[in-house]
Amino acid sequence: MASDSSQPSLRASAILPDLHLLMVLGETHSYTQAAQRLGLSKATVSQRIAALERTMGIPLVQRSTRAVALTAAGQQLVDETRPAFSQIEHSLAAVRDLAASPRGLVRLTAPVALGRQHLMPALSSFALAYPDIRIELDLNDRLTNLVQEGFDLAIRHTQAAPDNTVAWPLCTSQAILVASPQYLQRYGSPKHPHDLEKHDCLVYLRGRTEVQSWTLTRHSKRQRIDEHCHIPIKKAVFKANNSEVLREAALAGLGIALLPDFSAQAHHQEGRHLHRVLPQWQSQGFFGNQIFAIRPWAPQVPLAVKHLVAHLQHAFKPGFATL
Repeated sequence: MASDSSQPSLRASAILPDLHLLMVLGETHSYTQAAQRLGLSKATVSQRIAALERTMGIPLVQRSTRAVALTAAGQQLVDETRPAFSQIEHSLAAVRDLAASPRGLVRLTAPVALGRQHLMPALSSFALAYPDIRIELDLNDRLTNLVQEGFDLAIRHTQAAPDNTVAWPLCTSQAILVASPQYLQRYGSPKHPHDLEKHDCLVYLRGRTEVQSWTLTRHSKRQRIDEHCHIPIKKAVFKANNSEVLREAALAGLGIALLPDFSAQAHHQEGRHLHRVLPQWQSQGFFGNQIFAIRPWAPQVPLAVKHLVAHLQHAFKPGFATL
């Protein structure tokens, strides 16, 4: 029987790059993100996927104005070839780790304020110590999908690391109430959490979620119980989605702010500094109490990532000095 000459010949070695591209497209659900992750143009990604579909003789991708999804055939192809690509990546990493010194690219994401104030100094010293390791840093306060966006490592300020990750604790953190001496001189310092209802408050925004209250606790040694206060915020005079901005607002005397300790460390320039408010009380549940380095779970961690994590563990070990 004569073969169908309209069907392109199928050689696995020739289509391996396009199969990998299809896998990345399935993870990102976006031609644009897949192109950025692989260093290609969007047009090239589209053309190669179309060529792969012609080779396979079946649609592999469902295209819409909102998102990109794989067809059942495309998903089956990705699911059955992913283990092979994972093994290739692990083998390449293992061979690279045989080199005398770690090398390669590490893509890293971190929150904006923590990244600017504390991560960047540690990365600078790391880059000088390991010149063969290249760092690509993304500062973003949204919760990125590490697999979908192709990150090797993330610095997270949270209560606990996700179960499906490899996590290294870097240090503890706490949220504290602060205000400028000028503000406290004008309006007085709160003696009890309920006094905050009468004060101007500077509030951290999380997306479109409206923050209505702060929860504070303290342990009473005399009564041997934990006291809890749920404080409604009645005078939110300023809101922002960045703790550095809120710190500047507090330094300007606009009100009392609840800040993570790493942002509350204001630079003592021109006599500007912050005082801690209600230091015997601790904030509960608003900011994380741990700083983690995390990465998607994999049986092997690249040597460059291991060295970076070790460097960050040493740099963050002292934690953050409280006011």
